[in-house]
Amino acid sequence: MSEHDTGSVEEVLIKYYDGTERLAKVVDREVPYPDGKLIVSRTDPKGIITHANRAFVEMSGYTREELLGVNHYILRHPDMPAVAFKDLWDTVAQGKKWQGYVKNLRKDGSYYWVKATVIPNIRNGELVGYTSVRRKPSRSKIKESEALYATLR
Repeated sequence: MSEHDTGSVEEVLIKYYDGTERLAKVVDREVPYPDGKLIVSRTDPKGIITHANRAFVEMSGYTREELLGVNHYILRHPDMPAVAFKDLWDTVAQGKKWQGYVKNLRKDGSYYWVKATVIPNIRNGELVGYTSVRRKPSRSKIKESEALYATLR
């Protein structure tokens, strides 16, 4: 937990790029990323989760069944600026690897930070989806990202 964590709970309307929206519980409480774990997921080309490893299930607070078949944006924390995800999608649409720092929203409303790498999966010259690998970020990169993202909202 950072010095800013108060544990206060609020309901926030989160709007996604495809026009959908949902009311989500947001709690100002960080769940520390565990040492030595890699979160791995795969999606189809539209971002629908097709694979979630155990670390992903554990860190997200969702069951595997709740994650599979839904859009990856279910994890989007309202503190994350839309421009960060625009950069991600613009980069992977060009067939390139994207890396960045992401604040994810857990099912219980708390959050966790990741250093994410997203790679397009190409089979026989066609995009079939994406693989995302997340690892523990350094505290200094989290602080840099928090400061930057606050200016982009």
